[in-house]
Amino acid sequence: MIRARLAIAGLIVGASALAAPLVAAVAVQDTGLAAQDLAVLAGVIQLVRQDYVHPIGSDELVKDALKGMLNRLDPHSDYMDEQEFKDSQADTAGKFGGLGMQVSEQEGVVKIIAPIDGTPAARANLEPGDAIVMVDHTSTLGVSLQKVVDQLRGDPGTKVTITILRGKQDPFDVTLTREIIKVASVKSELKPGGVGYVRITQFGGDTADAFKKAITDFKRNAEGGVKGLVIDLRDDPGGLLTAAVDVAGDLLDGGSVVSIRGRQAEDQRSFTAPAHGDMLPGVPVLVLINGASASASEIVAGALQDRHRATIMGTQSFGKGSVQTIVPLKGHGAVRLTTALYYTPSGRSIQDEGIAPNVVVEAPKEQQISGGALMREAALQGAFKNPGPLNPSPGTGATQAATQVKAAYSAPIKADLIGKPDDAQLKAALAYLDEHADRQPGSTNRSAAEPGAK
Repeated sequence: MIRARLAIAGLIVGASALAAPLVAAVAVQDTGLAAQDLAVLAGVIQLVRQDYVHPIGSDELVKDALKGMLNRLDPHSDYMDEQEFKDSQADTAGKFGGLGMQVSEQEGVVKIIAPIDGTPAARANLEPGDAIVMVDHTSTLGVSLQKVVDQLRGDPGTKVTITILRGKQDPFDVTLTREIIKVASVKSELKPGGVGYVRITQFGGDTADAFKKAITDFKRNAEGGVKGLVIDLRDDPGGLLTAAVDVAGDLLDGGSVVSIRGRQAEDQRSFTAPAHGDMLPGVPVLVLINGASASASEIVAGALQDRHRATIMGTQSFGKGSVQTIVPLKGHGAVRLTTALYYTPSGRSIQDEGIAPNVVVEAPKEQQISGGALMREAALQGAFKNPGPLNPSPGTGATQAATQVKAAYSAPIKADLIGKPDDAQLKAALAYLDEHADRQPGSTNRSAAEPGAK
């Protein structure tokens, strides 16, 4: 069974929430565990400590036991030790030390999903699909993603040598100098004709303010007013739920953005847009997605699609519809636990299926990443099946029809082409906005055999 996890040198990928710290361990009588079960666990730990061929501390065994227990639940639950927890907090803030690459683990091999613009990885011309087979001449085969990420990180100014396997080429070494990586989650540009282009690379703590500023700048600088808006969520692995809600809320006038449903009362929540929150009333909006658009990206795309505020273009999204809660364990790191599923305004779950575009436009073969299509949520070990809509009934209209375009998924565009002049999917988006400038966002599925096809 294939198991894959995504990270940007440890980036928290899912839409996440932070729970209150656990001051002490939960009392045994409250766990529902039989005494004999706990005795078996303690006995095995003692056996390993006493008889294993190499000495191992009980703290390491407990850590591994926690990781094993949580990793088996689903692809996104995990245990983080103190350092991993600290790193995850730095990642969410959009600033961390390292090389600047998004990586994944696929069948025990660590592969580069995308280098981050302006970082050591990008300057070294590392490419999506490159396999990192060694770090400082030590094999990464079978090593966990987190351990490889820890090896890649280090003090700014220090060097690390990674061995790359690219396609059928012979392996080659690349020596990089680590530095503080500052991730600009929002990049914006006013295109000719008054169309604003906003690229969101992840949903972090600064995303909502940066998105609002981009829209404000477009309104100030577009002669004759803003004629259209493209929000580019391709290769965006997600991030903070609150950031996604804020971004969607800047294009909606009140009403639902997303709802959460879990077992506990606090996990039954609905998030709404502010009244009169639309910063571009009447302006057509188009959202670009692909198979690497996940979680918070899907919240935004799903909300704008269901509310008929935007046309969604591209290929089927990743399909991560679960919410993770971070539970700090005082002095012992934190637990990252899947506690709920989220639903779009019409009540559909994105889990396992993703968002289907209204207009299907695939990247041309020459612009797709090497190595073929990326795995989606449904292919990950332990992934939840789609639970169906909250209120199953006919008449959900376009959103119900949109979920039928599952076969449209294909390999995402090469990361270094996103937003560039040769970006075929962006060209198709701009052409679509120009053609539909006087129409409201569409709600029916359309397919394009090639970018720009009508």
